[in-house]
Amino acid sequence: MKKTILIFAMLTFCFSTVSIAQSDVVDVAMSSKDHTTLVAAVKAADLVNTLKGEGPFTVFAPTNTAFDALPSGTLESLLKPEAKSKLSAILTYHVVAGNFKAADVVAAIKQGGGKFAIKTVNGGTLVASLEGDNVIITDANGNVATVTATDLKASNGVVHVIDSVVLPK
Repeated sequence: MKKTILIFAMLTFCFSTVSIAQSDVVDVAMSSKDHTTLVAAVKAADLVNTLKGEGPFTVFAPTNTAFDALPSGTLESLLKPEAKSKLSAILTYHVVAGNFKAADVVAAIKQGGGKFAIKTVNGGTLVASLEGDNVIITDANGNVATVTATDLKASNGVVHVIDSVVLPK
């Protein structure tokens, strides 16, 4: 009986580990109650299949609260079908080709004399810097977002949570 329980426990662990390892960056966002707006936006922009691709991707994922802080009516208008290209441009501004873990970003900031310019998938640039122990992301308009959670691992990259929506020019 003990042997059967042990085997069952080992199989359960193995299958749950495989399931976690197969979660891509979209699945990571979908598993978070704080990213339902981001997931809805990714779906509206038809980016799900792209972000489920091979990658690797580093995603700076704004929370629901970050989207709520946009000017009134902005999110609603972005989610309309006619705004799909604009929404796609904003969302891909949050994505970087490559797998940049928090330690990599901090090291690049230090090597860059306090700043690390990051080219995004949409062709724009974000600038990472340090403010105390916090990594700050500055967009093309000078707006800032603080990284609040790091290194959420996915099968095709990594997700970092940010507290603001960053916007391209």
